[in-house]
Amino acid sequence: MRTSILKRITTVAIVLQLAILASSCKDYLNIDNYFDDEFNIDSVFTNARYLEAYMWGAAAMFPDESQTIRSNYTPGPMATDEAFNGLTGGGTTNIYYGMDFATGNISPDFFGGLNQWGNYYKIIRKCNSILQNLDQPKDLTTMDRFRLEGYTRFIRAYAYYNILVDYGPPILLGDEVVNTNEDLEYYDRPRSTYDEAMEYTCSEFEKAAQLLPTEISLLDFGRPTKGAALALVARLRLIHASPLFNGGPVAAAYFGNWTRKTDGAHYVNQQYDESRWAVAAAAAKRVMDIGKYKLYTTVADENTPTLPKGVTSDPAFYGEYPNGAAGIDPFKSYSDIFTGEAVAAINPELIWGRNTTYLNTDINQGAFPPTLGGWGRFCVTQKVVDAYLMDDGRTIEEAKSDGYYSETGFTTEPRFFSGYPLNSGVYNMYAHREMRFYASVGFNEAVWQALSSSSLNNYTAKYYYQDADGRGGVTAASPNYPITGYVIKKYNHPMDAITGTGHRFIPKAYPIIRYAEILLSYAEALNNLTGSHTVEIDGQSQTFSRDVEEIKKAFNAVRYRAGLPGLSAGQLSDQAEMQKQIERERMVEFLWENRRFYDVRRWGIYEKTEREPIRGMNPDGATKETYYKRVIPGTSSFLTRQVNKKLVWVPIPRAEMRRLPSLDQNPGY
Repeated sequence: MRTSILKRITTVAIVLQLAILASSCKDYLNIDNYFDDEFNIDSVFTNARYLEAYMWGAAAMFPDESQTIRSNYTPGPMATDEAFNGLTGGGTTNIYYGMDFATGNISPDFFGGLNQWGNYYKIIRKCNSILQNLDQPKDLTTMDRFRLEGYTRFIRAYAYYNILVDYGPPILLGDEVVNTNEDLEYYDRPRSTYDEAMEYTCSEFEKAAQLLPTEISLLDFGRPTKGAALALVARLRLIHASPLFNGGPVAAAYFGNWTRKTDGAHYVNQQYDESRWAVAAAAAKRVMDIGKYKLYTTVADENTPTLPKGVTSDPAFYGEYPNGAAGIDPFKSYSDIFTGEAVAAINPELIWGRNTTYLNTDINQGAFPPTLGGWGRFCVTQKVVDAYLMDDGRTIEEAKSDGYYSETGFTTEPRFFSGYPLNSGVYNMYAHREMRFYASVGFNEAVWQALSSSSLNNYTAKYYYQDADGRGGVTAASPNYPITGYVIKKYNHPMDAITGTGHRFIPKAYPIIRYAEILLSYAEALNNLTGSHTVEIDGQSQTFSRDVEEIKKAFNAVRYRAGLPGLSAGQLSDQAEMQKQIERERMVEFLWENRRFYDVRRWGIYEKTEREPIRGMNPDGATKETYYKRVIPGTSSFLTRQVNKKLVWVPIPRAEMRRLPSLDQNPGY
């Protein structure tokens, strides 16, 4: 949220001049380190300009959501089965904190950059101060007061949201502005239960939504809107309904013995409640009914690949989009969202996003071949590659029977589609795959166009051992080669270049939440209903059940946009099979968008997915025959990975535990 959504307004400087640093107060969540504006704080509330600057200053304290790799707030993709790198860092730590998390190095005493607990409470306190003093500025109009209240409630709710998803139940402060210079007993208080925190956070987003604008100007892209608040409610409601937090065997296995020391209450409810799925469906449907958002698409042209022939599983497949997959360019429709080609501020799929340089300075830098000035080590795993469907909608297992998918031999003809060049001689594993694969994954002998550079462009990256970008060819001390044989190419625009004459990157935006997530969340929520449930939302009653037509409509929209057939009748009729389809779809659709870490946990499949060895191609292979073999990376980054129930959340810092006797640590730490 730093530079655009929740951006620093220039008048923050005025406020900071007024706010004299002080640290005379006692600790509540490390107050003396956080509250740097106790003296003269009343000056902030003397006029509307100072107040608004103070509010955006609080918002600017959130980490940049795109910083999911070398981050300071989330374990992110590197802590999942979708991403990997061979860099181990110095000693026992890794500069990619998700790897540290997955290898068990993150503890209550060492966070490696993941500790944001105190920062979120600083934001919350600033928001509470604003809400307590909204009537103070005499030049604040009623409309502006409502507007600032909406933003402030959103900012506060977003702080609680981040605590909830990364740390578990927070300490809920409500509207209280915690005093300073009090005895320790005043600051000591327990965490809420998970249900209490979920209801409070969602209710605050709901209140914010009533006050936030539905539209913002192009120059204000990134500021939260009513849609952003309601979309985050939909995300939270789906999490709340999911097995990890909704009673049953998964919740019992993870949290059955975790109770609050002050009263013995279970932090996570142990009774299953199916109606939560209906609430999640209603929350997603509400966003859909706004009518403002839709999947981004581009119209087909002469370079758009034709749809594969002979598909019979979905009779609607050959119909015009959105009722089928025809008439659009599926590669561009997906790729343009992430590469900067689509104008983010007017992209109807981005419910909430932010402009950021991180996608270029770190993620693209980390994926580019070393020959082009990159690091070549931000890897995608073989599991992800295998999850992508064939272009006719079949899995790789299904397509083996007639040879449409093959792990022997190489292509004999080059292809050029949708602006994407595909060489001849490419391994057959990568032929005939769905468009999201080509838009997202850089594989051996893929072309990096780098078209802004007039001297170094249309480069074919080769990762064989002896080649310039392979393990034996790179000259840097760090492992600047793709240890799995694949890198993330999702955020790479054809013009992007690091080196060469005229090189530049296309500016990009990061999607914090987009409409495809709402559609798949709606389908998942409906799929988990066995009965009929009536939900009251915004004063109106709606009834939800496992409506096959509604599931199909929402899910197929995402598939059609990718140029794929929709669900078959057999898949739709089987709840368990449908859940598998949803899990696969989310893994592929949201690759490296920081959803996988949370998804596998809420589904209760984290231990299963993480126990599957990470695999890739063989970086020691010097020839095609030896390179294209599935192997397990032989590095400490892989060999020391842990699978442990405690890794559903980041631990609370031990310093906080010592200050607050009633504060319970997350289970397992």
